[in-house]
Amino acid sequence: MSIPGSRTADYDFELPASLIAQHPLEPRDASRLLIVDRATATIEHAHFRDLVDLIPARDVLVVNRTRVLRARLLGKRRSGAPAELLLLKALGDDRYEAMVSPGGKLKPGRRVEIAAGFSAEVLDVTTRRTRIVRLVSDLPIDEAIERYGHVPLPPYIQRPDVAADSARYQTVFARETGSVAAPTAGLHFTRELLDTLSARGVTRAEVVLHVGAGTFKPVEVDDPSQHVMHEEWYCV
Repeated sequence: MSIPGSRTADYDFELPASLIAQHPLEPRDASRLLIVDRATATIEHAHFRDLVDLIPARDVLVVNRTRVLRARLLGKRRSGAPAELLLLKALGDDRYEAMVSPGGKLKPGRRVEIAAGFSAEVLDVTTRRTRIVRLVSDLPIDEAIERYGHVPLPPYIQRPDVAADSARYQTVFARETGSVAAPTAGLHFTRELLDTLSARGVTRAEVVLHVGAGTFKPVEVDDPSQHVMHEEWYCV
């Protein structure tokens, strides 16, 4: 008999697609908040803005100031067929590690045209089957990514990104670009909520953890301890 929680299947549960929100609530802090009181074993349904009554004065709130890169690049192969790159990590000299699709077609030497004057050349294949690509642009690379890249929404969001996602899929304290997905727990904070917490004596500290590709990778092994994660860069 296996120990409960030792198998990936132990975490399976039914989540109807109709219950997965495809657009964020406004304002941010209107999202629901589940409060579990471990002392009394009770559950309370609240809203995220109620957090101001739950964090005592003189506590420290630690936030992640990472910013999401417009890491999803959509383009075409030489044949005219579509291709997609998800930038994972800058390597210097305009080179990036990237996940690509279709993987079987994007071999070293192949090129993806993303926009006029902006393309990606596949240089190498890594041991984990990602690609090393070089971005070539008439514009500075950071500017080209910001202009032509798309917000990498989570796979359970079944819609294309829109202009509003550029701001809404960032935390209000995001500053250092490097994530391929938002640190979603922080998305619900508003500046007003942070100001209220500060006025009540809650101090704030910042760290940087760039969310990596592992957030998109499903667990495909029976034993979750055998799941291989992508690494993530952080600074405390």
